[in-house]
Amino acid sequence: MIKNGATSLMVRLLHLPRAAPAPTYRRRHHHLALLLTPSRLRASAPAPPASTAAMSTAAEQAAVADRKRALRSEVRRALRALSPEQRASEDQAIQNAILKSSWFKECKRLCAYISCPQLREVDTSKMLAEVLSPNSEHDGHAKDLYVPRVEDKNRNMRMLKITTMDDLVKNSMNILEPSPLDASGNTREEVLSASSPVDLFLLPGQAFDRTGRRLGRGGGYYDTFLMKYQELAEENGWDQPLLVALSYSVQIMEEDIIPVNSTDVPIDALVSSSGIIPISPAALARM
Repeated sequence: MIKNGATSLMVRLLHLPRAAPAPTYRRRHHHLALLLTPSRLRASAPAPPASTAAMSTAAEQAAVADRKRALRSEVRRALRALSPEQRASEDQAIQNAILKSSWFKECKRLCAYISCPQLREVDTSKMLAEVLSPNSEHDGHAKDLYVPRVEDKNRNMRMLKITTMDDLVKNSMNILEPSPLDASGNTREEVLSASSPVDLFLLPGQAFDRTGRRLGRGGGYYDTFLMKYQELAEENGWDQPLLVALSYSVQIMEEDIIPVNSTDVPIDALVSSSGIIPISPAALARM
């Protein structure tokens, strides 16, 4: 049944309008830039009136947004079709692969999401328990862990340090987040104001592909935060962190299915139940 559901999904996805790359697909300095060749060929042509260019850009953005909504709907249906047994099996395989990896063992600071069963996100509970365990240093380095807290509806999100799962409280959406103050009433350390860099981000998402494209849930919180952190790292001369997404098998799309624009931040690597897929030069070097 799962196999037929996944096959049906891919058939429908292949009939979605193909998503052309955005004029500039944001990548960090160690990524290969994805630029549209036709725009270079037209460089010597007279520029269109500003009003025409603005209308064209708005129309293109609306088309990308429509394709994203359609794809999210398809993936949500595929995720609902996954049996609890299949999800549990993939959750275990994904977390085991990460916990056994050298790049995870060696990282000292990481940002990770708190998985939400209602959103059908890949489970992270086993990894978080390992990081927060008093004995976590036996198989690598002791790690500082930062998890997300959404501040408002304007894409503002913070990553706050926690030391135990008891630091988490449910928000209005019944999703676990860190409380802004610790047990002593002190403000929690925030990634964007920390004095040391983060080595790794473990990211959720709605769909991914093997070229690094990531489709979020539409809020823009992660893309906005990642761009801020990348700018901070560049200003401080820090190495950029690895951006690693966790994905169920039905969330991995064929190339060019996922539409993107200039504000979509690509991932460095993808982890599914089939294993770890390095994508960027940084991931290929470190994984």
